[in-house]
Formats: sequence, structure tokens, C-alpha cells
Amino acid sequence: MLAGGSPVLLLCFAAVLLAAVLLSALAHRTILSTAALFLVAGFVLGEGTTGVLHLHADSPIVAQLAELALFAVLFTDGMRVGWADLRSAWRLPGRALGWGLPLTLLVTAVLGHYVAGLGWAEALLIGAILAPTDPVFAAALVGNDKVPARLRHLLNVESGVNDGLALPFVVVLLAVAAGSDDLHLGELATELAVGLAIGVLVPLAAIALERSRFFAASAAYAPLNGVAIGLLVLALGKATHGNLFLAAFAAGITVATFGPRERSAFEHFGENVAELLKLAALLVFGALISVEFLGDISWTGWVFAVLAIVVARPIALWISFLRSGLSLREQAAAMWFGPKGFASVVYGLLVLESGIGAADEVFHLVALTIVISILAHSSTDVLVARAFDDTRDIPSWHGVLRRVRRRAALPRPRADRRAAAGGSGVDDGAGSQASTK
Repeated sequence: MLAGGSPVLLLCFAAVLLAAVLLSALAHRTILSTAALFLVAGFVLGEGTTGVLHLHADSPIVAQLAELALFAVLFTDGMRVGWADLRSAWRLPGRALGWGLPLTLLVTAVLGHYVAGLGWAEALLIGAILAPTDPVFAAALVGNDKVPARLRHLLNVESGVNDGLALPFVVVLLAVAAGSDDLHLGELATELAVGLAIGVLVPLAAIALERSRFFAASAAYAPLNGVAIGLLVLALGKATHGNLFLAAFAAGITVATFGPRERSAFEHFGENVAELLKLAALLVFGALISVEFLGDISWTGWVFAVLAIVVARPIALWISFLRSGLSLREQAAAMWFGPKGFASVVYGLLVLESGIGAADEVFHLVALTIVISILAHSSTDVLVARAFDDTRDIPSWHGVLRRVRRRAALPRPRADRRAAAGGSGVDDGAGSQASTK
């Protein structure tokens, strides 16, 4: 059917992208969110609403696009920090990952069991799925220079690492929920190790080759070096069954550490590619949501989704950052901005494909939580970022008064002083010297 084919999907994406470009300046200043625009557009165009796009959760393009978008986002996120940055500023991200991630998992699991009525295995599984964060949907906060650098660094590093760290929990708990006796712990460790090795070795080899006396990248092709590295990491990760997300983030960090020239050439191009993939994945994900889909969720499921956002992470990070030195404003921002994104989408699709008894219920709860999170976090990032702009707290007249005082304190020019003397016959000496010349 044409309406469900790729030409129509491409047409819809292009139209929504054009609308997003035309509204981007407004979105940058207001609570209007580009991410929310694509999510809502997908909802409107989906089969359950207007039927323009015929997509289902088991459609291959859904999982593939979500996985590719998450890989690209993690790769570009890793490029924003080098190993030296991680090592020198690991204290706060370490708290968020070492304490915040497992605590978020546990609090979400408790809510899943006692509020949503899931069994403990399924509740722990949904806790692992929703524990990762994605600051892509809080871009105005992470990319705003007025927000303290340590807070931006905390959110960026945490989101890049926790996706890969949550995957072993998801796979193990998925096996537990399926009643399997073999948890495949050895395979999980191998996947993580292989992903880390690929993410480090491939960029190192590519950078070494470019810097050798036999090869050199032209200015036109320099940005494609990052693309080639990313594609090699992705292909090798899939071929060897390594952890793609850990490989992506490790590759980005390796390029940032050992190839600052390569990072600089790829930076803007790579961010644009990641943004396009992210928006396409949001459009496809939104097409899976419909009024009927949301209506299948009980009221307890809605309560769970809200509490998973406003209770689970805030409690976990409040405990994690006790005596951390973060100001109350910084801590509140970190507690609130735990948006659920592509990692949770991919892991939710893994559960749906697993065939466990509660797969459909778990996926519905995960999808609802992600939708609420995207709408809530991507529409409040500008407001919270403005709270860190201290200049907004100063009245406009204060700056005018300060400039007037500064001008009054400056010494007046000689011509002004002579005019002020006005015919009194008083001179500063300069005039007499000029008349004798």
C-alpha cells in the first residue's frame, strides 16, 4: 500500500522537517519543542488517527531507526568530552551512575509493582528500561552556556554512559521474566567488552592512518572521517554482537581525546546528522501511539507513568547528591531532567519482541512514560535554563543607571574643559602652546 510505504514516510518527514525549521527560532525562545512537534505529528499521521502512515511496533523500520538514532546521538555526545574531561570531572557523573541509576531502577520497580500491578520480575524489568536518560530532549539546558558547566557535563556524561549500563540489566531481567534458567551473564560481559574494544580501537586506527605520511584528508572530505569511523564502529558492532551503544559513546570519547582536529571537522556535521535521525525516529515512534493505544492503559498505568517521572528520579538523585556540593538550583535541575528517550524505546521494543506474557502491558507503560517525558521535559528546558541566567534577575534600569554613573566618573575631554572655562581667561596650557606655533 502506498500510504504505508517509504515514499509517504519520506514525504511526511520532509514536510514536518520544513515546519520545524520555520518554527525553530520560536521554539528556541519559548516552550514550543521541536521534539514534541515530531512526536505529535507522528501521532496525527499514524494509523490509529488519520491513517497516513501504516506503522506498527513490529515494523522493522521502527526498531532499526530507533537503534540508529540512539547510536548517532551517543557518538556525537561522546565527542563533546575527552578522557581528560571525564577523569577530571567524574565525581558528579559517578554519583549519578553509581547511585542514581540503580536507585531509579528500584524506585520505578516499586511503583511498577504496587501502582501498576506488575509482578516483581516485570516491575524490575520496566525499572531497567526507564532508568536511562536522554538530554537530547532537554537541549536548551545542556547546550546553554549560562547553565553551570558542571551541570551540563553531569547530564551529558550520565546520559551517554547509562544507556549501555542499563542494557545488561534489561537482558538479565528479561530472561528472568521469561522464566529462563540461563541468564547469559558471560555473553553480556563479552558484548560489553567487545563494544568497548571496537569503540576505542577503530577510531585510534583511523586517526593514526590519517596522520601518517601516506594519507591526508582534504578540507572537503575531513567531516566524512567521523562518518566513516561511526559507520565502521556500527558495522563491526553488529557483526560481532558487541554493545553498540557503549561502542558509540567510547568511539566519540576516543575521537575527542586523540583527534581534536577530526572532532572539530565533524562536530557540526555530525550533530546535524544525529538531529535528523532523532527527529525521524520520533516521527515513527509517534505514529505508534493512538487514542486507542492510550485507551488500553488503565488509570493505574497513567498514575505509574507520571510517578515514574516526578518521583523515581528525583528521589534517586536527591539521595545520590547528598553533600555533593551542588547548589539547590543545580540539584533540582538534575533531579527533574531525566527525560526518557531512544534507549527506553529500543529496550521497550526488545521486550515486545521477546514474547513474554506481560510484554504488551510493559510496552504500553514504557511508551506512555516516554510520551509524557518528551512532552514535559522538552517543553520546560528553556524555562529552567532561564532560571540560571542571573542577568534576568537585574532590572533593566539598573544597567542604565550604572552606565550613567560610569560616564560621570570619566575625565572630560580638554575641549569640554575649555568650554566650561568659557572666556574666563583660564587655560590649561595647551591653548598658549598652540598660539605660539
